[in-house]
Amino acid sequence: MSASGNPLIFRKGLDRKQEVALQLAEDYHSDLVAAIKRDGFIYSAGRITVHLAREFGFCYGVDRAVDYAYQARVRFPDRRIFLTGEIIHNPHVNDQLRSQGIRFLSDPGESADAVTRDDVVILPAFGIALDVLETFVARGCTLVDTTCGSVLNVWKNVTRYAQDGFTAIIHGKVKHEETRATASQALKFPRGRYLVVLDKAEAGVVCDYIRHGGDREAFIARFGAASSPGFDPDVDLVRVGCANQTTMLMSESLEIGEMVGAAIADRYGADARPQHFRAFDTICSATQERQDAVTALLDEQALDLMLVVGGYNSSNTCNLARICADRIATFHIADPECLISADEIHHRPVGAPSTTRGREQTTRGWLPPGRVTVGLTAGASTPNNIVGQIIKKLEEFCR
Repeated sequence: MSASGNPLIFRKGLDRKQEVALQLAEDYHSDLVAAIKRDGFIYSAGRITVHLAREFGFCYGVDRAVDYAYQARVRFPDRRIFLTGEIIHNPHVNDQLRSQGIRFLSDPGESADAVTRDDVVILPAFGIALDVLETFVARGCTLVDTTCGSVLNVWKNVTRYAQDGFTAIIHGKVKHEETRATASQALKFPRGRYLVVLDKAEAGVVCDYIRHGGDREAFIARFGAASSPGFDPDVDLVRVGCANQTTMLMSESLEIGEMVGAAIADRYGADARPQHFRAFDTICSATQERQDAVTALLDEQALDLMLVVGGYNSSNTCNLARICADRIATFHIADPECLISADEIHHRPVGAPSTTRGREQTTRGWLPPGRVTVGLTAGASTPNNIVGQIIKKLEEFCR
């Protein structure tokens, strides 16, 4: 609690950056990956050649969030520290934080009800919903806000939509922490509304309703859990603005925006479109860079297969896998332990619902005999040491 009686909120670090730098390097750096980058993102050993995408792994927002969590542990060594949930979607990183005594309110046996004004609460890179934030503010606990700047940019536009009476149509996963937090921003103003669409198919249903109207009750039943309280499509789809979960597939987010804009123009006329439709570029630059880089890798190199590394509940990692799987045999793996042998791999089926390790499948004969060329990328929440360990395992398999 600050001297003014307001909760103490850290948003720009905790003045312990130098103190945690060595520990962060020990936990997440890879000399091997650094060397491969210097050598043109190519590594050859035995019968295997690995091509790394030129952008992969930790993005700035993830790096910052993890850094702040480490700083919090050093700054408050004798206080209980809680995370509202996973700081990022990477099991290795989250387990590292647990090992430092940072408790996750999403873990079994934990509860936000136990948090007091003497505790420290870290808000994850995805951000948290406004009502959850207000609960912690009311408790008076110290807050460490690691919300990514790209997420904040989306919030700014969603808030502007709400202020002007536009419904935010959000391309995202309705149960994802970031999308829930973004949707809550639309409720800052009485006229604020939101509707979450998962993909082009759901966006198509919305566009049909915009153009022609339809069965109001059926629409509400379909999108009830993905819409703001009291959502009425006959009223709330008249003026709309598009936004997105920052880790979604960039091309799909842009296409959904075009679909909605076209539906509005068909309903109200091209001249009236500005009065009924808004869209801003809310694609995360890091997400776009990683998607562009893996596309370039597929275009430029003759590969036998792709490995995509990252948490199974990591949206940006799943979308990298989707891009690759459209063009080449692709395996989405969570960590080095998924590489069992040159014959056996455990992986998440591309396109399967985001879930835990329990939904892995096993594939045999995944690594071709003879000389083999593997493409490798990693989601924005995957540290370099994990990538380095995977490359070393591939080398062992191909001696």
